[in-house]
Amino acid sequence: MLRGTPFHTRTAPLNQTQSWRRWAGCLAAGSYELSPEREYWAVRNSAALFDISPLYKYLITGPDAARLLNRVVTRDVGRCAVGQVLYTPWCDAAGKVLDDGTLARLDEQTYRLTAADPNLRWLSQNAAGLQVTITDISASTAALALQGPFSREILAQIAPPEVRQLKYFRLIQTTVGGVPAAVSRTGYTGDLGYEIWTEAGHAERLWDALLAAGRPYGLAPAGILALDIARVEAGLLLLEVDYQSARHALIEAQKSSPYELGLGWAVALDKGGFVGRAALQAEQARGPAWQFVGLAVEWDNLERLYAAEGLPPQLPAVTQRTSVPVAALGQQVGYATSLVWSPLLKQFIALAHLESARAQPDSLVMLEVTVQHHRRYTPARVVKLPFFDPERKRQ
Repeated sequence: MLRGTPFHTRTAPLNQTQSWRRWAGCLAAGSYELSPEREYWAVRNSAALFDISPLYKYLITGPDAARLLNRVVTRDVGRCAVGQVLYTPWCDAAGKVLDDGTLARLDEQTYRLTAADPNLRWLSQNAAGLQVTITDISASTAALALQGPFSREILAQIAPPEVRQLKYFRLIQTTVGGVPAAVSRTGYTGDLGYEIWTEAGHAERLWDALLAAGRPYGLAPAGILALDIARVEAGLLLLEVDYQSARHALIEAQKSSPYELGLGWAVALDKGGFVGRAALQAEQARGPAWQFVGLAVEWDNLERLYAAEGLPPQLPAVTQRTSVPVAALGQQVGYATSLVWSPLLKQFIALAHLESARAQPDSLVMLEVTVQHHRRYTPARVVKLPFFDPERKRQ
């Protein structure tokens, strides 16, 4: 049975469409209005507030907490200072990605790991023989993402001054609107933003304080549809859309390594042994067979395809989560996984997997489109991700 998040008493009355999506067994707003357009523009022009409580969240504590995490994730946890956050994937023994998420070091022996899929059993299996406690805090921890160019100003109205100085991918234990909370300068929109973590019992007070502080800045509650557009512009992966977990894949061809997902920078082969290290070391030496890239569709030809049918271009207003073939010289060389019209960039863009030989930036490939029930191909340029990367995100 689907359940509401700790913020449901606040989000449900605001959801004009009653459009709800399933997210990790929870109800998550698709969009609060008939169209996600205003919510999307709030992310890019003012600020938006997302309920991200459905994320799976695990507290890992004890003398061997860092040892366990170094055993399972690909990043070097030994280099993670207290108050720092790492983005990391983790793999199976064959070096194929199981999941990805953020790892925050809360104190000397305490870490919080977020994930898209349940990972408690897998963490526990790898913790055998270690002095470590793993606690599933998914239901007891409420979380909000405050994202957009005015997010810092809004947060500064109701949080201590040191929050303004918080650096990118850093975390601070503080209060927000009088509510005890951890604030991390992280997010899933590719923009300036923060994620705020608190006990579920404080959720309503936190929501009310942020909405009141954000009203003069144009803060808008936003749902998954707006978030999906922003994360494609930011070139960010979505599990079971842009890649399949090796845990759920039915065949080898459905699995991906960090190198094939553009996450080679997050693999620390020099840190010592970890799950999948031998396979990843061999892959680094030979090079990945696939690469994860962006595609920017060339507009003029796309427009001509529709004009030939007497139609204006018809593009998805929300992210199209489907596998779409990509070809070159008459042969399929890959597939797109997330496609959307970018309101900010004024481009039809896609995230795609391409054979490495075809994945060089500025290469021309052909993306399949369906025009009036006919399958056609239109040119697209390979671009380096992300599509959108504003300076304010890291400043």
